Amino acid sequence: MDLKLQGKVAFISGSTAGIGFAIAHSLLKEGVKVIINGRAERGVADAVEKLKSLVKGADVSGLAADFGNTEEVNTLIKSLPDIDILVNNAGIFEPKPFEEIPDEDWFRFFEVNVMSGIRLSRNLFPKMLKKNWGRIIFISSESAVFIPDEMIHYGMTKTAQLAISRGLAELSKNTGVTVNSILPGPTKSQGVGTFIEDLAKAGNISVAEVEVDFFKNMRPTSLLQRFLSVDEIANTVTYYASPLASGTNGAAIRVEGGLVRSIL
Repeated sequence: MDLKLQGKVAFISGSTAGIGFAIAHSLLKEGVKVIINGRAERGVADAVEKLKSLVKGADVSGLAADFGNTEEVNTLIKSLPDIDILVNNAGIFEPKPFEEIPDEDWFRFFEVNVMSGIRLSRNLFPKMLKKNWGRIIFISSESAVFIPDEMIHYGMTKTAQLAISRGLAELSKNTGVTVNSILPGPTKSQGVGTFIEDLAKAGNISVAEVEVDFFKNMRPTSLLQRFLSVDEIANTVTYYASPLASGTNGAAIRVEGGLVRSIL
């Protein structure tokens, strides 16, 4: 299928690994010019080279910035060219008992997970409206509607992303701009992979056993009963970034393996 993305320009925050990297890879295969992002120059450069090796003729570059640092973010925004597709993917997570989460962590999670998308969208959204075409996609989580009791601060930020996404969509009425959120379920990204490997070592069991136990005891409503791959998320994002998805706006699109039981 031709997704009609040839020649579009995309910026993906937090994209040197995991879901963001997979989205970059998927968009590059569709002929999109992609700008990736990570916190460190070396990591960005390595990811750019890896993408070039994966996609022949890939038009990919990178900009380093820590989305927990406002000054670095402002510098990055000034460096961006005209962007057709913005994927707000930068984010952090950390399991922690509610009573042990200090104020500083609540603000830090909000700064990185929520304000990153706000700052980028505030700059790029008006330009998209002016040219009457654009895509803004927030990578939220099933945790936005199925708040995990082991990381409530993370769930809070993912719910906030849904509100911002829907609000921006309201401002895009009668234009060629759409704003949507993608809600991945538990995904075997680099960070999650390291987390489950640590659990396996601590419990002296295999990674496969950790996965079975996780879905049996922590996410029993999942219909897949396994971690999603980053490519499963990236494929969905690529479609909704395309002109073919023009009829979807203001939506929260689930890619969570049937974990959330509600119909709407």
